[in-house]
Amino acid sequence: MRVLITGGAGFLGSHLSDRFLAEGHTVIAMDNLITGTTDNIAHLIGHERFSFVKHDVTNYIYVDGPLDAILHFASPASPIDYLELPIQTLKVGALGTHKALGLAKAKQARFLLASTSEVYGDPQVHPQPESYYGHVNPVGPRGVYDEAKRFAEAITMAYHTYHAVQTRIVRIFNTYGPRMRLRDGRVVPNFVAQALRGEPLTLYGDGMQTRSFQYVDDLVEGIYRLLHSDETDPVNIGNPGEFTIKEFATVINELTGNQAGLVTKDLRTKDDPQVRQPDITRAKAILGWEPRVTIREGLERTIPWFRAELQRRGEL
Repeated sequence: MRVLITGGAGFLGSHLSDRFLAEGHTVIAMDNLITGTTDNIAHLIGHERFSFVKHDVTNYIYVDGPLDAILHFASPASPIDYLELPIQTLKVGALGTHKALGLAKAKQARFLLASTSEVYGDPQVHPQPESYYGHVNPVGPRGVYDEAKRFAEAITMAYHTYHAVQTRIVRIFNTYGPRMRLRDGRVVPNFVAQALRGEPLTLYGDGMQTRSFQYVDDLVEGIYRLLHSDETDPVNIGNPGEFTIKEFATVINELTGNQAGLVTKDLRTKDDPQVRQPDITRAKAILGWEPRVTIREGLERTIPWFRAELQRRGEL
């Protein structure tokens, strides 16, 4: 296959590039580097089946030659990013998805949309199945990301229905692993960086909010299977193992040997989800997929990467 990955220099896009190359495919990574970095794909530069194009997908996308698949992963994806870049987040969800779908239609390529568990908002149904429509505040601070992804799902399904584009929609739950940005505001880089510096880990609120964390390799496996499946409705890909944020912080302190403990602060943003746990019944049935990497194993693979990154920056 010849595959275009938008957001290809991001955390998830770079891991997807690795997987598709390992499977023998040709990869074009496209990114405007607003939150991605070429550091994530530096090891791929010079690979005979890999190329990188710096481009903003909210503008017309040109790719020479045939394409078999487009994986649309371009978007700011952390609270810090989409609170600082609200217009860009909305534009890439709307205009960027439209441009990428137009390219898929022109190339007769299969299209996979990276959606998110954030389409469920602060859920009133727990765990969250794909049939749940969500509880989203469209004018709240998180609405720019939530509604961008909800619109992206809608236009993706419209292209499938009205233009017969082969489309797939993955709803991604909290994912962690090497190449996450140190200061992207998400819980794993925040906690691991604080722990490695010997600082107390910061809990927002009482720390009893829950999240379900999956290691990036599990996510990539699920996405790869979904792309090659015949499923057109959204599919949750996430780890149903649910932790409170306080429990998760305690595990990170234990694995890093951090003795500084925990501190609490007021919640950062309105509409912060209180619970998050995927129902992966459909992923199991349709894709034969479920996560394999335990939280401890995944963190043991991730912590050394953050340590090396902090050392490289002279922060350890």
